[in-house]
Amino acid sequence: MNPVVLRCGDKTLDLTRPVVMGVLNVTPDSFSDGGRFVSVVAAVEQGVRMAAEGAALIDVGGESTRPGAEPVSADEELRRVIPVIERLRAATTAIISVDTSKAEVMRAASAAGAGLINDVRALREPGALAAAVVSGCAVCLMHMQGEPRTMQVAPSYADVVAEVRAFLAARVASSLAAGLAAERLAVDPGFGFGKTLEHNLTLLRRLGELAADGVPVLVGLSRKSMLGTLTGRTAGERVYGSVALAVIAALAGARIVRAHDVAATVEALKVAVAVQEEGRAA
Repeated sequence: MNPVVLRCGDKTLDLTRPVVMGVLNVTPDSFSDGGRFVSVVAAVEQGVRMAAEGAALIDVGGESTRPGAEPVSADEELRRVIPVIERLRAATTAIISVDTSKAEVMRAASAAGAGLINDVRALREPGALAAAVVSGCAVCLMHMQGEPRTMQVAPSYADVVAEVRAFLAARVASSLAAGLAAERLAVDPGFGFGKTLEHNLTLLRRLGELAADGVPVLVGLSRKSMLGTLTGRTAGERVYGSVALAVIAALAGARIVRAHDVAATVEALKVAVAVQEEGRAA
């Protein structure tokens, strides 16, 4: 198996086998766990717990990007995320990721110890690309049609896979041209971000096409509304569906799986990878 690494500031993430990114929303209004971890103490405790359960990364987000979400100011986002990033960097060996689109937050988060910038707007906000380049952090570039407030109103594509793939390839090219090294880049097709259930299922079924482009693929499928449609479960009851999607994505080539339920996802991926590697060896 060819080694794959992601350079995250002063840490290197081995992606030879898929890893889990734990979701830590320090917001009052995130769709699944909004309000649970708004205090610094509660957030840090949850981050440490996820690291102990096997998360290779902890993704700290201070602005909800759920459908219909309202934006928050840079000052408010900084107030929410920086103390958590600082304490988690000191308390765990996991790589700390910051889920943001703002250049100011990227700069402060990298100074506080973050090693990855997870940007739903793919470094298209003013100053974001330049801030990411000098940060030393790895960057995940995500596809989103529209903006969180409107993205699920009427998403439309002629060919969702071709359009997502072309957008991500263009953002990777722009990032490389600006000075971001290839080993600092990952891409995310943006499940649920301006996509219908059909679009999401098509992207997942053909995820191998994105993985074949050679940039590590991150997926965020955990507790998404598509699972509510498929299973009838509320956000907090979607652990089994989320784990199923994580396994499907990993077998299709995803290298990083973003998850709320870390322990269950880590265990399922261990089993899936064992089966996959045995198949290659046979």
